[in-house]
Amino acid sequence: MSDRSTGLPPSRVVAVLGPTNTGKTHLAVERMLGHASGMIGLPLRLLAREIYERIVRQRGANAVALITGEEKIIPSRPHFWVCTVEAMPLEREVEFLAIDEIQLAADPERGHVFTSRLLHARGRFETMFLGAATMAPLMRRLIPDVEIVTRERLSQLTYAGSKKLTRLPRRSAIVAFSTEQVYAIAELIRRQRGGAAVVMGSLSPRTRNAQVALFQSGEVDFLVATDAIGMGLNMDVDHVAFAGMRKFDGRRTRWLHAHEIAQIAGRAGRHIRDGTFGVTGEAEELDEDLVEQVVEHRFDPIQAIEWRNARLDFDTLPDLLRSLVQTPGVPGLKLTGQALDETLLRRALQDDEVKRIGRSRGTIMRLWEACQLPDFQKTTLEEHVRLSRDVFHALTGKHGRLTDDWFAPRFAEVDRDDGQIDQLSARLAGVRTLSYIANRPDWLDGMKGWRERTRALEDRLSDVLHERLTARFVDRKTTALMRSLHDREGTMAEVADDGVVSVDGEAVGHLEGVRFAVAAGGSALADRTLKTAALRAVGPEIARRLGRLAGDGDEAFSVTPEGDVLWSGALAARIINTEPFSPRVRLIGDLGPQAARDRAQRRIEAWLAAEAGRALRDLRRLKTAIESGALKGLPRGIAFRLLEAGGVIDRRDVERDLAALSQVERRTIKTFAIRVGTHSVWLPGVLKPRARAMAQAFVADEPFRARPEGLTLLPSPAPSARALAAFGLRAAGRWAVPVEDLERAEMLRRDNKGVLSDEALQTLGWTAADAKAIWAALKVVRAQMPDRDGKAPVVVKDSPFAKLAELTAKAAPQRRKRTRRRKAAD
Repeated sequence: MSDRSTGLPPSRVVAVLGPTNTGKTHLAVERMLGHASGMIGLPLRLLAREIYERIVRQRGANAVALITGEEKIIPSRPHFWVCTVEAMPLEREVEFLAIDEIQLAADPERGHVFTSRLLHARGRFETMFLGAATMAPLMRRLIPDVEIVTRERLSQLTYAGSKKLTRLPRRSAIVAFSTEQVYAIAELIRRQRGGAAVVMGSLSPRTRNAQVALFQSGEVDFLVATDAIGMGLNMDVDHVAFAGMRKFDGRRTRWLHAHEIAQIAGRAGRHIRDGTFGVTGEAEELDEDLVEQVVEHRFDPIQAIEWRNARLDFDTLPDLLRSLVQTPGVPGLKLTGQALDETLLRRALQDDEVKRIGRSRGTIMRLWEACQLPDFQKTTLEEHVRLSRDVFHALTGKHGRLTDDWFAPRFAEVDRDDGQIDQLSARLAGVRTLSYIANRPDWLDGMKGWRERTRALEDRLSDVLHERLTARFVDRKTTALMRSLHDREGTMAEVADDGVVSVDGEAVGHLEGVRFAVAAGGSALADRTLKTAALRAVGPEIARRLGRLAGDGDEAFSVTPEGDVLWSGALAARIINTEPFSPRVRLIGDLGPQAARDRAQRRIEAWLAAEAGRALRDLRRLKTAIESGALKGLPRGIAFRLLEAGGVIDRRDVERDLAALSQVERRTIKTFAIRVGTHSVWLPGVLKPRARAMAQAFVADEPFRARPEGLTLLPSPAPSARALAAFGLRAAGRWAVPVEDLERAEMLRRDNKGVLSDEALQTLGWTAADAKAIWAALKVVRAQMPDRDGKAPVVVKDSPFAKLAELTAKAAPQRRKRTRRRKAAD
């Protein structure tokens, strides 16, 4: 495709130079489509695929061919060819030809390929080179008739300094220079900001496009990438943050050059929208002079570019080696270092069998083809040498091609889609190698079938890898919530009939009653952003529900022994005090207008007070009688003690008051349904199931919970009297005993002369040891009680004080007699 004497005017050679975001690639594509035929060489397979799909949308699939090392899509009569620079079919003649990122001619690894295209590749009518302005002086020297067109950046690029990863603005791209660093940053972004897309040069176009779509659609606001984004990948990035300033260039780890920083940072901003760049993580602040260079796009011109002889001599192996190291002899061109293909060739020539076979021009050319096999898998040099040697032996062997027996086992090794990200990435690299081989028409038997199979496998593995990357580095629920914070109009939020809340189709939680609960798997970030997002997604629905709650009838409410108030079966509030007739509740959740929440809270408290009055009717009567003064004297005191204790007290606590009651006061006590037993004084009404459930709701904060039946071992510290009463219990030593069981046990003892029979114990559900411990506890307490008024102390027979007791008994009547005579005398 070099210039030839065709009778046509010489090809116009144009160099369109300038920084990123100047529309150079767009211009080249438009110019190409203005010709009858054209070819464009691009630096990355990813970019080639993007341009190919763009032209297909405009001209149709039959008009465009795609050629990369691993992929060939060639319709019967294509007009336009989109290729990677290395894969350009230069034997085809086209009217227009373009090479993108021509400054890569200075790259130590690939530069000689770009230099060859710069010097020799031409379109019949027009040739266009796109790249950085640093190439202008050298291009004028090497191509005297070149037209230099300088384009200015469409938007302004400014330096934003250093920011923490967690403080980066939305629509940021974070650039790292190793796979491990990319994954670590993406993981941190997921935890702190909801998620990130991942873009690396090693990804297949399908995976890369799916990841970019996550970012472009706004599903995630962050992109973590290698420096591959510097090569023309068009995305809506507002800020570029460098997580490091050193990279491994294939030979050594070095600092980034100023023009490399500008190439990557220039991806910030799109069209006329300004962009910013900065550093993050462990990267140090950029030097002021460096920042000035990047912002003003002022860099030292490239003095020399890589060159390697494009006209290799295949007569003999020594001739091939000699032609590879031939010097250019032209100012501005320098002999490139030993590339991988040359390294493979020199290693292969150490094999006597290879040297024996490689004696003809044809076999030498085959050997060179095998040495140009790319190392997609990044294996060791020895493994890659072995693979290229195997290919060479197959191509020069009996069949002259790679057979199914050679290809099929290697395909089977990678034909799996299980495993995690690293395993899938390794298999994809293996598939790229097989795709490269399958796309060589003279290498493989059944090339067409294997090409289709490798393409289908790459697509399948790419889709699975995208799913794995998304699952690992994107919290979809959180990103949906965060997106709803920033996009009021475009966000679709809804509450399904079953209470499932979704934002943009992604389930983010469940609305039960007036409580919004985050779906399982929510992160700390989701918790922080939930309130604002939920206000938008479920706020109106919660406001409507609060209004319905405030107006609903009593039948819509219920209360549980755990202190929860239910509305239509859903948790609505929790009791927060211990006074059943003056209840206070805390409404569940914190969403909804405050005025509506206050009305709902007052409605629940009003219902709860009325329900407590109905369930604890006898206790309510006592409270009303005490407050109104209807109860006076000793009955008032006993009633007050019962009210404080929740309806059950130990008889010994009020024994003296009971002994001093008059007949009228005893009738008053009975009027208020107070029952006086041998061991307890209680309100039988509070022992009914409904009353007990209500009473338990107001002591739910106490950890004590009784067994459904029988005795319950008291914990330490002991529960309050009100908590015991709520379960119909009272304390007896180390046991909490049902009040009515204790009274029934006393009756059974009396009937059996002070002893509980086995039958009685079985009825009560006690053991003999339990009964002994309970009565012992009651007796101990009784022995510690003070004497009753009007009764002499009990004197133990034969005690030291027995004689004194007898004398006191004899003397007492005489004293009374003298007193009566004295009164009579008076």
